[in-house]
Amino acid sequence: MAGTSPAMTSPAPIGSAVDTTPAPRPEPRVFEGAFVRLEPLTPAHAPDLYAATHGEDRESIWRYLFTGPYPDFASFEAWVAAQSQSNDPLPWAVIDRSGKAVGALTLMRIDPPNRVIEIGGITFGTPMQRTTGSTEAIYLLARYIFELGYRRFEWKCNDLNAPSKNAALRLGFAYEGLFRQHMIVKGRNRDTAWFSMLDTEWPTRRKAFETWLSPANFDSEGRQRTSLGDLMGAGGH
Repeated sequence: MAGTSPAMTSPAPIGSAVDTTPAPRPEPRVFEGAFVRLEPLTPAHAPDLYAATHGEDRESIWRYLFTGPYPDFASFEAWVAAQSQSNDPLPWAVIDRSGKAVGALTLMRIDPPNRVIEIGGITFGTPMQRTTGSTEAIYLLARYIFELGYRRFEWKCNDLNAPSKNAALRLGFAYEGLFRQHMIVKGRNRDTAWFSMLDTEWPTRRKAFETWLSPANFDSEGRQRTSLGDLMGAGGH
């Protein structure tokens, strides 16, 4: 039987070549939006954050997070102080128009060589839930990391956390799959749902965010004219 000619052998497929320059690490800086401002988290934010996240719905706010709720302000303040010293996760407080800290979120699992980064630790207090500012906070960090040159923006959550999964899709992240028995959190199994947004998708996603956040998208009573989910599906138009 004749041997196979080397010229007839198809090369094994490999990924496309990419620029291997690492992305810069994100820095703790202020981001000004129309509805919220992001400030690097400090212990000074603790009183407002405690009030926003430890009301009657404290259990639902902290249910799927790695920590909390806290039994008292002193223990919460200690946690905020420790978080404020962290470089990964890198935390921000979300400040509303009244000047109060009403939420927090982080950039985490920061991987400059592969230009991959995750948004996590999303802790939106009662005054911030289902507000325009909660969407703008995600947009501000997404814009920042893609401007830094990251290729991949990740969103992960407990697979039982239906609101978080729905939010990821609404915000333009694509569902990638389920990591079964991925973690043990607060003594319970966590299957983790993975979502991502890529740099190649960001121009369309950015247009959708900015169209939705535009004053023209809201009527005189603050009701949206077009949903963000529809804009993401329509390429921002």
